[in-house]
Amino acid sequence: MGLLDQLAGQVLGSLAGGAQGGGQSPLLQLVLNLIQNSEGGLGGLLSKFNQAGLGDQVASWVGTGQNLPVSAEQLGQALGGAGGLGDMAAQLGLPQEQLAGQLAQLLPQVIDGLTPNGQLPAEGSDLLGQGLSSVLGSLLGKA
Repeated sequence: MGLLDQLAGQVLGSLAGGAQGGGQSPLLQLVLNLIQNSEGGLGGLLSKFNQAGLGDQVASWVGTGQNLPVSAEQLGQALGGAGGLGDMAAQLGLPQEQLAGQLAQLLPQVIDGLTPNGQLPAEGSDLLGQGLSSVLGSLLGKA
């Protein structure tokens, strides 16, 4: 996944550097790391959510319609509860519940943006890079 790591780092660096305040940069970096470090990348992460009973939500995030919400509790359970989410919260210096709430808002948007045609992009494809750029740009206020 070296190409994806490199691409994500470049996109994040350029967008976060120009963002006013850059308030979401650490959270966006965490989301990208979550996707990149999941076995199977984005597809593997979505599979994990499906296995946790979030199939309807995942289908809506990937699909072209309205995104279904996910609760902080559901997301925390899907990401491994106190172990996985707790470690991520510690990295950002946030309470676990606060991080789960922020991820519950951000993750559906990121996944929706990475799957603009209702399909997962091929690993390392230009579509993935374009999706990252588009998603991060809109989330950082640089449409």
